[in-house]
Amino acid sequence: MMDRRTFLWGLTLGMLFAPGAAQAQKVPRIGVLFPAEPASPTEPDTAAFRQGLRDLGYVEGKTIAVEYRYAHGKAELYAELVAQLVRFEVNVMVVGSAAATLAAKNATRTIPIVMVGGGDPVHSGVVASLARPGGNVTGLVFEAAPEIFGKYVELLAETVPRLSRIAGLVDPRDPRNTHTTHWGAADLAAKRRGIVLQQVDVGGDDDVPRAFTQITDQRAGAVIVFSGPFLYSLRKQIADHALKNGLPAISAYRAGPEAGGLMSYGPSLSDLWRRAAIYVDKILKGGEPAMLPVEQPTKFELVINLKTAKALGLTIPQSVLLRADEIIQ
Repeated sequence: MMDRRTFLWGLTLGMLFAPGAAQAQKVPRIGVLFPAEPASPTEPDTAAFRQGLRDLGYVEGKTIAVEYRYAHGKAELYAELVAQLVRFEVNVMVVGSAAATLAAKNATRTIPIVMVGGGDPVHSGVVASLARPGGNVTGLVFEAAPEIFGKYVELLAETVPRLSRIAGLVDPRDPRNTHTTHWGAADLAAKRRGIVLQQVDVGGDDDVPRAFTQITDQRAGAVIVFSGPFLYSLRKQIADHALKNGLPAISAYRAGPEAGGLMSYGPSLSDLWRRAAIYVDKILKGGEPAMLPVEQPTKFELVINLKTAKALGLTIPQSVLLRADEIIQ
């Protein structure tokens, strides 16, 4: 039987520690799934998201708890990583790429999901509309329109003299690149300029050397790296092989020229991750994903690596340099 002294001591401990425990329980839990970035807090996308939280006054480990997961470009890991975040009982889930977002939506219809990147979420069935998502998913998409892939052809044609053939590196498991609007837009732009666009598949970690052997055998003069988490994860390997084979390469992500590719054109992925924190903040303050419009990119940046251009023996035309938002020396 508990005596009076034991009871009072237990009551005192409860008064001392209960408020702290209750406060700890109120700390929001955020789950974040990066589809391709290395597991490091200093990597650009991770750092951008964390900075976005700090800009809004959140302090990790004190006012907010964040659980990070990394797929390293392997789409087969999405379902399990999302399941881990669901078991973690997060208040909001932030997910990069279209396929990872779909995996998250299939895993939960109650936890709010903020998507970052990917293609048309209406076409894929992730949201009902951009203005009124209508479910538990909202966020930011990477591609504004498929015409951006035609822009890659135009930039290469302006930069590379006598260009007659371009290799398009695609992940064959991503239908956006090979069977729908992405490839079609690039192919149309190529045909207008009398350029042949040839598809080269990269579906595995060891496919890059074989792909560049195929590219050189077919005498392509430049490379377009189509978007997608898997190819993004191979950006350094692709850039190294492109330079080794004397091939100018353009991609959607600035990480391409930062890794040694020639240029990139597209929205800033790091900026989208930073802005994802704004959606997290709105949801934690009571906003409903169903009513938060999906944001499309409006600003595109052209990044050129002049060091790579010099190594390739290319002189970037002044007309292209003047349009560059950043030049890597």
